[in-house]
Amino acid sequence: MKFKLLLFLSLIFFIHSNAQSYIFGTVVSESGAEMPEVSVVNIRTDEMVLSNGDGHFMISGKVGDELRFIKAGYDRVVKKVSQENVQSPMNIGLVRSTIQIPEVEVKQGLTGNLKIDSKIYNKPKKVEKLLADLGKYMVQKSDPRILAAKPGEFVQPIGEGFVVGAIKDKWDDIDLMKYIRASLGDDYFTDLKIEKPLIDHFISYVFAGGFERKKILKYGFCSDEDLNRFQRFVLTRISSYRAAKTQR
Repeated sequence: MKFKLLLFLSLIFFIHSNAQSYIFGTVVSESGAEMPEVSVVNIRTDEMVLSNGDGHFMISGKVGDELRFIKAGYDRVVKKVSQENVQSPMNIGLVRSTIQIPEVEVKQGLTGNLKIDSKIYNKPKKVEKLLADLGKYMVQKSDPRILAAKPGEFVQPIGEGFVVGAIKDKWDDIDLMKYIRASLGDDYFTDLKIEKPLIDHFISYVFAGGFERKKILKYGFCSDEDLNRFQRFVLTRISSYRAAKTQR
């Protein structure tokens, strides 16, 4: 009887200690505003959720799990789950990433003003060369044959509002792929267990799955809302992508 009681209590303890709990919390910005569309990843389980419109999130986990909070334009935050986090909400603050703008060396070019250009070319020999080059340029005459149409070549008619062909998109899928990868960072994808050499392949897989991007490609502009929409779409494609890789 005692043995059965001990076995039962041991079973209860095992179930309790290994029971799956949930981590609740809120993600806010530096100013304290709730942040929606933040990716929350549990590294142990590979589960990923997005914070809602009030910045709240809920993800399965237990003490010792590592949670990562990722949003484009903000520094990534890594938080290890403690017993306190299981019992009470977890509050996370994100800080905007600091973008280092490299120095650009501005080189002075020819202005066409001899007085200004003469000061730049302060040595007499260079001033003489400048004057000589400008003099040669001014007396040259363009050969009209350069601008003439070649035999059989189409000549654009001159007329107000006349357009031949459709206007091309400013971006293609490769441009958008590079922008998304640079904006989200490779860590966003590696946290999803996508190896670095396969990141571009995975983004193409998401595109092929029906990610709407016509306006992005047309105007060559991807907004924060577009990035958030991409991350939501990733959640619908990541499982099938992993399954396809496993079957190979």
